[in-house]
Amino acid sequence: MSQQFLGIQIDAVYHTSIVIEGIEYFYGGGVQTCRAGTTHHGRPLEVIKLGQTSLPLEVILEYLESLKTIYTAEAYDLFLHNCNNFSNDFAMFLVGKSIPVHITSLPQDVLNTPFGQMLRPQLDAMMRPITQAPTPQPLQPKPPAQAQPAANMNNGVASNGSTNNGNGTTLAASTGRVNNVTTIKEVDRILELGNDRCAIIFFTSATCGPCKLVYQPYDDLAAEAGSKCVFIKIDFTRADGSINTRYPNVRATPTFITYSKGAKQDEWSGADPRQLRTNVESLLNATFPPHPHLSQSTPYLLRQSQRPITFTKVPPLEKVVAKMRDTGKDPAVSTIVSFINAREKSGAKEAPLTQLPQFAGFLRKSTAQLPAELLFTAYDLLRVALTDVRVAGFFAEEHKGVTGTPATVYHLLSHVDGLGDTAPYPLRLTTLHLACNLFTSPLFVPHLLSAPLSSALISILATSLLDDKHPALKASALSLALNLASSNHQVRMKMYGSNVVHTLSNASELQDSEQTELLASLLETLGAEDEWSANKKMALIATGWLAYGADMDGELRGLCCVMDAAGTVGRISAKAAEDRMLVKEVQKLLEI
Repeated sequence: MSQQFLGIQIDAVYHTSIVIEGIEYFYGGGVQTCRAGTTHHGRPLEVIKLGQTSLPLEVILEYLESLKTIYTAEAYDLFLHNCNNFSNDFAMFLVGKSIPVHITSLPQDVLNTPFGQMLRPQLDAMMRPITQAPTPQPLQPKPPAQAQPAANMNNGVASNGSTNNGNGTTLAASTGRVNNVTTIKEVDRILELGNDRCAIIFFTSATCGPCKLVYQPYDDLAAEAGSKCVFIKIDFTRADGSINTRYPNVRATPTFITYSKGAKQDEWSGADPRQLRTNVESLLNATFPPHPHLSQSTPYLLRQSQRPITFTKVPPLEKVVAKMRDTGKDPAVSTIVSFINAREKSGAKEAPLTQLPQFAGFLRKSTAQLPAELLFTAYDLLRVALTDVRVAGFFAEEHKGVTGTPATVYHLLSHVDGLGDTAPYPLRLTTLHLACNLFTSPLFVPHLLSAPLSSALISILATSLLDDKHPALKASALSLALNLASSNHQVRMKMYGSNVVHTLSNASELQDSEQTELLASLLETLGAEDEWSANKKMALIATGWLAYGADMDGELRGLCCVMDAAGTVGRISAKAAEDRMLVKEVQKLLEI
């Protein structure tokens, strides 16, 4: 009856979803999952081939987590924020294109009619029990730690190639759990994996009653130790004679033998869970000595906020576009401006994601089309758009579907880096603010801490820190330095098993040379004769995070000695008591 009531013909009201690895992702009562084709909406009428994505599954799931902050159960709206908006955003991230426009435009087509506007509340209320019905059998994807390196999406369904990448895969399969072995060949294979870490063998037997007291504690310790230690359990009632030949002195159960980097460390007998835990902890400490900083009391440094500093102010967009002249007439500009305006007015709920690949193409062309003094306008549009996690997630993985350097962002940063201090002030300032906003998405962090993005960022901020003519430039550069140092610190603390805020699991630290370059720039700022200020405090905190837990034999520690980093920090005079304590903590870290 659509033609009769609305004046337009509607063939169907579509529900859409995305299928990867046989799991269907859709939006209704929040972001939901189930086995493909088993939702309460029934079998799909059509399966559309979206293409292929080579993004790692853990990256896909990380982006999905960010979408859950936008696609909540409470935010569902049949016309403005529905399953099709979710599918469109997810498809844009995965393959760089939208779902069919006749699906995404349908709600607005209905609302453009007088009768559609009048029926909107009734239709929304009538459909909500259907659209937000519980999932019959929720199905969770593999967690990132178990996911294979990449997911290929074909015919709407993605498949992972199961590959064995050598010792890394074998080690992952043999750590974090207890390995039950029955032959000496298996013992030797697993012990060999522990040649650069530690290992423990638990000798038991089915008839040993006391052994059962330490079964669960042994399992727990294996899970806690993770990849640092391999845990082996040998049941004499099941093992072959080769094990008895290798270990003739083991005559009682339970007996434990430990190894540190291939060398025998200790041997004892007895079913005492407390002794077992104490001895395993001693083994781990002997093999992996704790960093001296971890035993230092640094409450004032570690309580500093590690949330990234971002620049979210939206300028008058019509003026920004007007400054672009003819370049601003590009359709990609008008669509991103409409997106930003809608998001500012009504939030992400009523701001459907625009065609981001076209916007990315415009940004890459802008460095050639706009003169240097006006190029900041294009950069500013991206800066504002990046405050949306969907946009930041897209640009973080925008490298033609394969793992690599984010193409558009690297193009923009390397262009400004190439201009050096000849870049116009507005362009340099906007670039620093844009760079800070990249930290909006945790998907960006691994790229920002890796070359070539990390090299470009540090070069840009180092040049800006030397600029004494523009205070705002120096403050913005220190904000970027703080973001980099904070993310680097979080990755390092994850290695030590300490609490971290939110950093993608596959991120690694900045290269040693880049850490030293960043620290040298910060020490130069701290060594200036300026009085205590917000800028000096940012530089101090960033210095503390870079130094905390750094390799005692690495380049960073060498630079601290050469530049007398502890002396530089010690000469800082802060007014507030908390700031003075912060200075002392950082100075102590640099002295160790």
